[in-house]
Amino acid sequence: MKTIEAWRQANIRQYVTISNPHSVMLCRRDEMMALANDNAGLILPDGIGIILAAKILGYKHYGRVTGPNLLLKLCDWGRSHNLRHFFYGGAEGVTDKLVKNLSAKFPHLEIAGSFCPPFRRLTVEEDEKIVAQINASHPDIVWIGLGAPKQEKWMLNHLGKINTTAMIGVGAAFDFHSKNISWAPRWIRVSGLEWAYRFVLEPKRMWRRNLDSPLFLFNILVQKYYMMREKMHKKTKHLDATREKDSFI
Repeated sequence: MKTIEAWRQANIRQYVTISNPHSVMLCRRDEMMALANDNAGLILPDGIGIILAAKILGYKHYGRVTGPNLLLKLCDWGRSHNLRHFFYGGAEGVTDKLVKNLSAKFPHLEIAGSFCPPFRRLTVEEDEKIVAQINASHPDIVWIGLGAPKQEKWMLNHLGKINTTAMIGVGAAFDFHSKNISWAPRWIRVSGLEWAYRFVLEPKRMWRRNLDSPLFLFNILVQKYYMMREKMHKKTKHLDATREKDSFI
């Protein structure tokens, strides 16, 4: 949140992606998705699999930052910083419910506007009209609820066109906070089992996405193996160099 506020003070335009194992695997298969993540101002770790990977590979981490939680935190924190929010995405009627629920939860929340795009490819003229509508509302944060990889590619393509401090892709957060889809109870989210909860609710939609989790873990274990092999190789070279030096002396 401090980073986003620093962007606003410096008049910087950026976007934020929130990655889970599915997102990472999409980057391996989709060049534009990978490019979108490479060019993000912030990439935040979502999904228990990302944290598990960090532990396996020995990387420092500070826990998860999920889209639904970030949306609530920024809406709350932003009230004291006069942040204006625009919501782009969701199925028909979802953004209206989302705005209504957030406004009730956070009094004096500044809503710049909302727009629910059709489920088809927009024409150039339609896209330009939407960009003009968003810019005319003078938002500080534009929340994107199109799902991966569509929202990441949308932010990449609209960076420099949308006059806002930050575009943030939050996927299913629109559905959760509009109550269009049930959000997992807190204990399930904290335990890292939200993926199972969502699979029970939406098996047809989630089964293919969940296949990426074991593939992600396999790739992490392969990466760990090569890291360990490289470490052993360097250690062996060091020992050989030490023995050679001692022999010379």
